[in-house]
Amino acid sequence: MTSDQKIRESVASLFENIAFESEPAGLYDPLRYMISIGGKRLRPALCLTAWHLFRDDEPEEVLQPAAALEVFHTFTLIHDDIMDRSPLRRGCPTVWKKWNGDTAILSGDVMLIDAYKRMAKAPAAVAGEAMELFSKTAAEVCEGQQYDMDFESLASVPMEDYIRMITLKTAVLLAASAKMGAVLAGAPAAAKDALYNYGLELGIAFQIADDYLDAYGDEKVFGKPIGGDIVNNKKCWLTTEAQKRAAGTQTEAVLAAALESEADDPAQKSAKINAVRAIYDELGVPQAALDEIRRYSARALAALEGSGLDEACLGALERFADSLVGRVK
Repeated sequence: MTSDQKIRESVASLFENIAFESEPAGLYDPLRYMISIGGKRLRPALCLTAWHLFRDDEPEEVLQPAAALEVFHTFTLIHDDIMDRSPLRRGCPTVWKKWNGDTAILSGDVMLIDAYKRMAKAPAAVAGEAMELFSKTAAEVCEGQQYDMDFESLASVPMEDYIRMITLKTAVLLAASAKMGAVLAGAPAAAKDALYNYGLELGIAFQIADDYLDAYGDEKVFGKPIGGDIVNNKKCWLTTEAQKRAAGTQTEAVLAAALESEADDPAQKSAKINAVRAIYDELGVPQAALDEIRRYSARALAALEGSGLDEACLGALERFADSLVGRVK
């Protein structure tokens, strides 16, 4: 079985050499920019990890669909940053901030088209299945983003609704990435289904970890301003859990006032973040988040039972899971 290091090297090489059209530069430069500022490349790495559970080679007809997953993810980031008015992505100006909103919309559109062109290069024998999985997932990600926007007008949401939203917005793409590697390899149905469920549970753990780091992470490591979810009144896991725990108590009103406070300048932003985090701490929310990350990580590994994968394969998937959420476990 191919080593984790070899997979990382393959992914790095794939994106070092990725090419887009040269003209018009105003359309394609933002694509090159977004790829150049890096990222963890989790989705192509997971796709190739799953592929290598069954195969040792790396033909172009597998590398390009793996790249498609990251290109699609990057498209969603360009558009998400517009909707969230985020100034930074991975520590660099976002596309709408560096260029303008209209450019970001159009460049995001062509990035989505590029992702489909790459996915269409899947092996002919499984191209239909690969495209169906990719298209279904792409629509689900958009559904998740709509739920996320719908939540902005609500004072609170039930935790089950929040989990449904992050399952669609974040987890299904990781799930599809894991399954895609197996689809491309022509793996048995049981293995494909198990890998999808593994990716789904892991994706939920990953998003909760992301929510945790947004409030408690290191900005230099996290790549964007800490407390952005709080400042923008986003329905993250921590706020959802805090509202659930505070319901019916005096803290409920204190939390609501803190969340509704102004954040128009740096001083107000800092005050709001500190006030909300103090309530999180009082309610035990940070530890609860860490517990949930561990729980969903365990569910991801449990989903592999009955997959038919041997111990070496299971070990590779366990290492991948730890690399994804081990930063906060």
